[in-house]
Amino acid sequence: MRWILLAALAAFSGLCQANTGVAFVHGTGKQTDAYNDYWKPPFVNNIRGGLADPGNYVVINCDFTQYMWHDAAAGCLAEQLTRFINQRGITRLIVITHSNGGNVVRWIMSNPTWDSRYPNIINRIVRVNALAPSSAGTPLADAVIAGNVFESSVGWLLGYKNDAVRMQQTGWMASYNANWLYGTSGRPALPKPFRSVVGTDVDSAIWDADSYCGGYFENVGLETTQLWLSSCSDGFLECSSQSAAGYVWFQDKARMAGREPLSHNQSRRACFGLDSILRADMRN
Repeated sequence: MRWILLAALAAFSGLCQANTGVAFVHGTGKQTDAYNDYWKPPFVNNIRGGLADPGNYVVINCDFTQYMWHDAAAGCLAEQLTRFINQRGITRLIVITHSNGGNVVRWIMSNPTWDSRYPNIINRIVRVNALAPSSAGTPLADAVIAGNVFESSVGWLLGYKNDAVRMQQTGWMASYNANWLYGTSGRPALPKPFRSVVGTDVDSAIWDADSYCGGYFENVGLETTQLWLSSCSDGFLECSSQSAAGYVWFQDKARMAGREPLSHNQSRRACFGLDSILRADMRN
C-alpha cells in the first residue's frame, strides 16, 4: 500500500511540474506572419486559452514551399520549436498542424537521426493534432505540376509549381510514405500520436451564412475543385489522404456544430466550434 501511495504521489508531482505548450504549424506556403495571415487571431487565441499558461504558444513561420526535409522547411521548424521549448521550459508539446504541415512534422518524427535537434523535439511532443493533413498527397498537385487547367483555378491554393506542391503529388507521397515516413499502412508507427481531423465536404451556397466562415470565395473555389476529387473531400484533399497517417480523431460532421463540414480553408479557422474542441484538448 505504501508503494502504491508513493507512486501516486510521484505521478501527481510530475503532472504538477509539467509545462504544456502548443505549436501552430502552417501548411504549404512561405509564411512571415502566420498568426494573422494563415490561422487568424480568434483561432489561435481561443485554443491557447485552454493552457494553464496561455503564453506557452508559438506560431511557426517557415518556408513550406520547399521539400519537407529542406533546411528552410524541417530545419526552420526544428529551430523554432527548439527555441520555444528552451525559452518557455516546455516539457509537454502539443502540435497543431494543417495540410502539408503534417508532412513536415512527420518527417521530423520519422527521421530522428537526420538532425541533432529532432530527438529533443520528439521527446517533448505529446501528440500531433493534424487538421486536414495531406498525408497521401492530392490529385490537384498532380494537375498543377502537369500544367493543365487546374493551374489557373487552384494555383492560389497550392502556390503554383513549387517543390512542396511537387512533393504532394500522389505518386511521390506514396514513395515517401513507403521509404521515408512512418505512420501509414504497413510502415512503423510514429513515435507519438498523430491524429487527424478529416474534412469531408464543402458548402458554398450564397444564402447559407455558414458558407462564409473562412472566406466565401475561398469556399466557392474549393467546391469547384471538389468536382475533380472523390465524393469525400474538403475541396483540396480526399478523405483517404487525410486519413492515411496515424489515426482519425474525428470527421468534421461528427463534431462540428450543426453537423457542418469543414472545407480545407475552414479547418484552419474558428469555424463551427473546431477551435473550442482544440482548446479543450489543451487540458489533456
